[in-house]
Amino acid sequence: MTAPVRVVVAEDEAIIRLDLVETLAAEGYDVVAETGRGDDAVELVAAHQPDLALLDVKMPGLDGIEAARAIAADRRTAVVLLTAFSQRELIERATDAGAMAYLVKPYQRAELVPAIETALARFRELRALDAQVGDLADQLEARKLIDRAKGRLIDHHGLAEADAFRFLQQQAMSSRRTMAEVAHDVLAGTLTP
Repeated sequence: MTAPVRVVVAEDEAIIRLDLVETLAAEGYDVVAETGRGDDAVELVAAHQPDLALLDVKMPGLDGIEAARAIAADRRTAVVLLTAFSQRELIERATDAGAMAYLVKPYQRAELVPAIETALARFRELRALDAQVGDLADQLEARKLIDRAKGRLIDHHGLAEADAFRFLQQQAMSSRRTMAEVAHDVLAGTLTP
């Protein structure tokens, strides 16, 4: 059984906020914090690290779009924006700020869960893509480091390219380290054939 989705709710109208919290609880979500201010929402998200932040657009302290921008910057929490306004410009600003879904008030209870689940799914996809990009960047850096180390072994120790690669590979296996770590030692001059 999986843990319930953890949510921070930020809505300046107390009655709407109470309704949201009750609806979310009834749907199996865990509301870990609630507030009526955008600046407090950013702090609560930082403190609680929820899976989702549900933000009203118009709030004191910091509007929901700027709060969404601050929350989405660290890519740890999905954001859904709630608003009474549906102008295209506002929707574009919300999307640019990192909102994964947008719900217009008065929302229907049946619309809330699909918006949240869509936002969470999009957020998981985004994080998976971030991880892939990070992995590929790390692999590229390791490859560059290994190639530079091979070049040093060829230029300074007269090894053939295949022999330089084999040296790096054997050193990595015998020392139980990565080839990139061994390549770093070769480039630093602390490891030679």
